[in-house]
Amino acid sequence: MEKKKRILVVDDEENMRHMLAVMLRKQGYAVDMADNGSHGLEKAIAGKYDFILCDIRMPVMDGAAFLQAAAGAGVRSTIIMMSAYGTMETALECMKMGAYDYVSKPFRNDEIVLVLRKAVERERLKAENERLKKEILREYRFGDIVSKSPRMQEIYAQIRKVCEHKTTVMVLGESGTGKELIARAIHSSGTRRRGPFVAVNCAAIPENLMESELFGHAKGAFTDAVADKAGLFEQADRGTLFLDEVGEMPLSLQVKLLRVLQDEEIRRVGGQAPIRVDVRVVSATSRNLDEEVRQGRFREDLFYRLNVFAINVPPLRERPEDIPLLVEHFLGKFGEKLGKPGIRPSVETLRCLGPYSWPGNVRELENCIERALILCEGDTLEVDCLPEVVRGGAAASTIPQHSEENLSLKRAGEALEREYISRALAVTGGNKTRAAKLLEISLRGLIYKMKEYGME
Repeated sequence: MEKKKRILVVDDEENMRHMLAVMLRKQGYAVDMADNGSHGLEKAIAGKYDFILCDIRMPVMDGAAFLQAAAGAGVRSTIIMMSAYGTMETALECMKMGAYDYVSKPFRNDEIVLVLRKAVERERLKAENERLKKEILREYRFGDIVSKSPRMQEIYAQIRKVCEHKTTVMVLGESGTGKELIARAIHSSGTRRRGPFVAVNCAAIPENLMESELFGHAKGAFTDAVADKAGLFEQADRGTLFLDEVGEMPLSLQVKLLRVLQDEEIRRVGGQAPIRVDVRVVSATSRNLDEEVRQGRFREDLFYRLNVFAINVPPLRERPEDIPLLVEHFLGKFGEKLGKPGIRPSVETLRCLGPYSWPGNVRELENCIERALILCEGDTLEVDCLPEVVRGGAAASTIPQHSEENLSLKRAGEALEREYISRALAVTGGNKTRAAKLLEISLRGLIYKMKEYGME
């Protein structure tokens, strides 16, 4: 038997509360009542109501204040405002603050019933939408990575192939692209998943401490060495050691790292006996190590040892189709953390996010969504919640720059077409029919161009 929907009626007029209670109970609802906004807020916080019918003009706490306080307290009920003549403007303001709808007093019983039926259908559609979105996220998720782009799907396939082997892996890509997530996916997907995953940022450790951090030290090795200490290699035994920004490692330490990779044993600073370690090393860098090798700042032999299996992570600007998916992921992640679950991005917001170049990549998008959620007041994430740099960057031209040796108008036109197709697909969530309308070309023409540019 279907559970009754619960409704809280908040109104200072006793006759109105009684009339609504009788009518709504006849319609099969479980009804509770409060005689002002303050009492209503207490009940809304304590009880789980599907819907709240709230008058706007009340003593102690009016409807607008109730709505704002309820949102701040994390009340997720669908709120319908009741407005008398002369409060229509206030009712519209309440809707901007998150109210679902309003009805004008005096009203007929069937008006309330119709609004509630619409609200029930809306909640059903929202729940179905949430279920479908979760299924989509599961489909395109690999560990903590979320992506639907073909290039990232190729990386998923590479991870599945290399995760079962001890082969060293080099993850290449710009800052913020999620290189550590790739490393964690490799670790958690393979035979070493029961072992430790130890991550270290080589750029964050002072050069004079790096050897001790990696290999440990023996008691008395230096002034502050009051006891033996295991290094990160020992801590990662039978697991994975992730060396982030390995290009920052000083030359003096590179030769020692190379020896550890070759011999699979370490020697603590000040220690005498070698210690065997079974560690799978995954490294990452945002530097061009080929150039670093040519400049003599990175050992060639170590580069080849670390770069046995390379994974190149594309920047976010080259996979704009991932932006809507990532936005949904971050809204879910931070919505629970900030007490604002269920917030959805508007079409205009997604349209604004697509053209921005995202120099900070996925990390920048994550920070952008967290900030926007803090500012968001309703149940829809609007454009004005986004940072100004994102709104401004979306409006700026993103025509690719070319050197004097490459001023081909044909190539420039193809690059621009490819970019606009990617944007249209990002905005429409991959819907080719809608994307073709945005681009003002036929669906057949869009499919042809996608095949031509290898975007299928």
